[in-house]
Amino acid sequence: MIITDYFKKFFQIAQSSGNLLIICVILSLMIANSSLGEGFQDVLNYKLGSYSISLWINDGLMTIFFLLVGLEIKREILEGELSSFKNATLPIFAALGGMLIPALIFYFFNQGSKYENGWGIPMATDIAFSLAIISMLGKRVPVSVKIFLTALAIVDDLGAIVVIAIFYTEKLETTYLLLSGLVMLVLMLLNFLKVKKHIFYLIPGVFLWYFMHHSGIHATIAGVLLAFTIPTNESNTEISPLEKLEELLHTPVNYFIMPLFALANTNIKFHSGMVDGLFTNFGYGIILGLVLGKVIGINLFSFIAIKLKLSDLPNNSQWSQMLGAGLLAGIGFTMSIFIALLSYKGNTEIQDEAKFAILVASAISGFLGYFLLKLISKKTHSLEHD
Repeated sequence: MIITDYFKKFFQIAQSSGNLLIICVILSLMIANSSLGEGFQDVLNYKLGSYSISLWINDGLMTIFFLLVGLEIKREILEGELSSFKNATLPIFAALGGMLIPALIFYFFNQGSKYENGWGIPMATDIAFSLAIISMLGKRVPVSVKIFLTALAIVDDLGAIVVIAIFYTEKLETTYLLLSGLVMLVLMLLNFLKVKKHIFYLIPGVFLWYFMHHSGIHATIAGVLLAFTIPTNESNTEISPLEKLEELLHTPVNYFIMPLFALANTNIKFHSGMVDGLFTNFGYGIILGLVLGKVIGINLFSFIAIKLKLSDLPNNSQWSQMLGAGLLAGIGFTMSIFIALLSYKGNTEIQDEAKFAILVASAISGFLGYFLLKLISKKTHSLEHD
């Protein structure tokens, strides 16, 4: 299967799973603000073994999500959009700008306050939602712009993973950290010996998750580390173990894990004053960070990279379409909510405020990006027929 086929399949799955995510968000909000809300929260708090259902979703199932993200990043680096310097530079520079400027905007509004730790919230881009919306425009948007947005979101995810690992890690337990390191050595040895069966990686991967969970580093990082040890082929003559696992995971992650995460984590109970919270420094930090910070950072850093001749604009694209893609990258959702949960552990009130601001910002970014790209396509179409 060639790379373009992978992109098409990835894009189609992201499109339909994005629609499912929207349904789950609406359903979760309806449940939270109905008579079922309290019972639903009790279900999430119910303990299965040592941990609540909510924790199993956020720390357990989301590790599988991060495993898939890690596989996609590795494949893109080895043989995809990030495999050559010229191809990789634009989405990498754009993603760096799209992470740095939103974080600075949030920090500007919230430095020295109890919200300060949430600077990572507006850095993230949601792949499923952003691609679901750009897909609605069909052929009105060049394929190169869609690929740019996909690569940007993947690099963005990698950046978010690094931020979580470094800045949202609690006290480190050296014994468990050493055990995690030993498991990684075993996994790398398996890769070196060209062991191809997934089971020989997944079983040590479970131990890696357990040790990582107890080490203080967020357990989901185990998914990314495991992904980087899954072997690939030197040629495209046969499908690699990495590609096989990626293909196996797409359906459960996009149609079960992410919707379940959305259902469990957007159950925001609306209360008086919540809308007013959008017009506070905390609300401004998240909303302006995602809506303005993303589009400014992505396009500013892209402009610099192109002027320095390190990158080129995507084929058949124009700067106005880059602005539209930058707006769509302001749809934070999954990763933004995930970072919000880590930033304000134990404070459900602030977590709800953050979730609400993320939803509002993501909706604004999505609508603006969609309508800008639609408007550009109409103008381009009319000019072509004049």
